[in-house]
Parts: sequence; C-alpha cells; structure tokens
Amino acid sequence: MAFKPARTSKGQAGREHETPTAAPAAAPGPVPSPALPDGSPAVTGWLLRGKDGRLTAYAPGAGGVLRWTEVRPGGPEWTGPELVAPAPGLGPRLTVAQGADGYVHFLALQQNTTAAGDPHYDVVHAVQYQSGRPVKDWSPLGTPYRDQEKAAKVGHPAAVVDSADNLWVFVRNAGGGLCARGQLSSGKWGNWKDLQGSGSYGTICASTAEEGRIDVLAPAKRGVMRWTKGPGADEFEQLPDLKLQAANGSVSAQHTGEGRITFFWREADGGQVHAFRDELPAAPLGGDASGPVAVLRTPVDGHDCTLMAMRGPDGRPALAAYPTEAESAGAVWASTGEVCEGVPALATDAAGRVVLAAFGTDGRLRVTRQKTTEPGLALEPWGIV
Repeated sequence: MAFKPARTSKGQAGREHETPTAAPAAAPGPVPSPALPDGSPAVTGWLLRGKDGRLTAYAPGAGGVLRWTEVRPGGPEWTGPELVAPAPGLGPRLTVAQGADGYVHFLALQQNTTAAGDPHYDVVHAVQYQSGRPVKDWSPLGTPYRDQEKAAKVGHPAAVVDSADNLWVFVRNAGGGLCARGQLSSGKWGNWKDLQGSGSYGTICASTAEEGRIDVLAPAKRGVMRWTKGPGADEFEQLPDLKLQAANGSVSAQHTGEGRITFFWREADGGQVHAFRDELPAAPLGGDASGPVAVLRTPVDGHDCTLMAMRGPDGRPALAAYPTEAESAGAVWASTGEVCEGVPALATDAAGRVVLAAFGTDGRLRVTRQKTTEPGLALEPWGIV
C-alpha cells in the first residue's frame, strides 16, 4: 500500500524533496535530544494520545523530559516545548509507556553521588496522569543490585503496561540476562525478579497484547532471547532463542491480532526490516536503513493496515504500509519532509487520522496528518511546532 508524501504547495507537488511549511522562528527555550551522539534514537514511541483525545510528544532534554501538547484534540496548534519532571543525573535516554487508563509512564537511568562521594545508580520512574497536567516527581526503583559496580552495568529500561494497568519494567542485568519489576494498578511495587538468560548486548524490546500477554525480546550474542507472560500468569516463561542476529537498537513491536504480537527488526548483517510472529519465518519488508521503525496498526480505507515509519537512508522520515499480518504483500517505502533526528513517531489523532511526527535538526517538532479529502495515506503539508 503506497502513500502520497506531504507537499508544501500545489506548485511544488512534482518535486522529489519536500520542505515543511513555514513557521515563525522559535523563541529560545529547552532543546530536545531525540538522538544520541552516534545518531541512534534516545526515545521511541514518543507520540501518544491521551484520554481527552489530545496528542502529546515527549523527548529527553537537558535534565528532564520535554513535552509538546495539542491545544485541542486534532490540532493544529500545540503548546511546548516545556520541561517537565526535571531531575539531576538523568541518562540521555528515555522510555515512554502508556496504558489503557491514559497514564503516561517515564523510565530512565539516573546517576547521583552519595554523601561519601560514591556514585549511586537507580532506575527512576515518573508518571503523567492527564494530558498537559503536571508530571509526578521521579521516584527511584533501585536496581537488581546493592553492589554499585554491578548496578552501573544495568541497561536502559524497557516498559509496558498490561491490560490490567500493571506497569512492568525490564532491564538487562550485569550478566547480560533479564530482570523485571512490576507495579500493580494499586501503585504497589513488587521486588526485582531475575528472569535468567545471559549474553544480551542490546536494547530490550517489550510489548503487550490487548488480551494481557506480554512478550520481551533481548538481542544476545547467541541469537535473540525471548520471554513471555500469558494473561493471568504469575511468572514469565523463557522461550527458545531465535537463531538470528538482530542489529542492536533495531527491535520494535506491535499487537497485530488476538493474542499476537509482531516484532520488527533489522538483521545485524543487513539493513532491511524483518517481521516475526508466532514462530513463523522472519519476513523481509525492505526499508534498507538503520535503527528501529515506529509501528502503528490502524484502518486505512476500511482495511486493517500496519504502518511503519523510520529515518531513511537519506535522513528523512520514510513511511510504508501493508495489510496487517500479510507481510507477503510487501511494503513500499517513500520519503517525506526534511532530514530528522532520532526516529519518527506514528499515532492516530482524535479524528482517527494518521499522524506522522519527527524532530528536525533544529530541534523543532514537525507534524503531518492524513488528508481527509483523499483516499489512502495522502498527507497534508508538514507543519513546524
């Protein structure tokens, strides 16, 4: 399924490279850091819709989380960027997770110094209960270790909220295995649990299905380690490793059917996107580049479709779509907009329109939406927030 890239004006419709619509110069303010120094994304899944229908974009910034929020459901005006949940010693990466209750959870690594001058490491958590409202202060979750030398080796957290609104946090431990800690919807936290495994070197990816199933993947030297937790199950079960090598930081996921989660990644020896589900062979979907893809499942012209967005080989946002769970149909990628930082994000707005967002090299948020006057995935001109 192809889409029509966003254009700036009728006179530019035939040009290969589009540019965003003009916007007044931004006033000096906080600057987001959507990418790490090596170009890899510092945050994924960063565009979310609240219970009131408004979209909010999040990114790590100096000393906290930056936030942009729609003034009204469906836009086009936004507020932001505003610095929320500031804290000293936060790492450069941010994890964002949202449950059906609309709460948005933030996870990060934090390094502080004790009174004796020794480093102390924590996984920290903050939560936003409503769109545009204050974010609750960061709270420390500790790590699986009292030994701070081991705590320093803990990987960046991944997180999901299950169908019962329980938050689950996962980290790579000092031995390259997986540890998890859960928070019940009542707010009570359990202890860190060792889920075993060893040799993981990469970013963890966790996803949940509407029925309550949770799947976790962790790239490792011997393949990709997997864990699952079924609806109502008390413990996570480790599954046989996948015998492939996934590029570090390239794994993402989407709930694509009843009890089914599809994972997307790039193989370590090639840049193409692959999809994996239910022990089926991994299916190639093109998109030769690097880094993860943003994934969105949504109807398009009445058809259940899976959309993917990435930072393409030319540095610009690229979008593709195909019928959900029909990877054999293939995916055609097309670029749009200007060069961006990090990875783009996908969501649907209050009117059900597909929204594609990206951060420009100037740190400003760019947004384009699906046109309602044309079929398919024709996009409006890009706007700069």
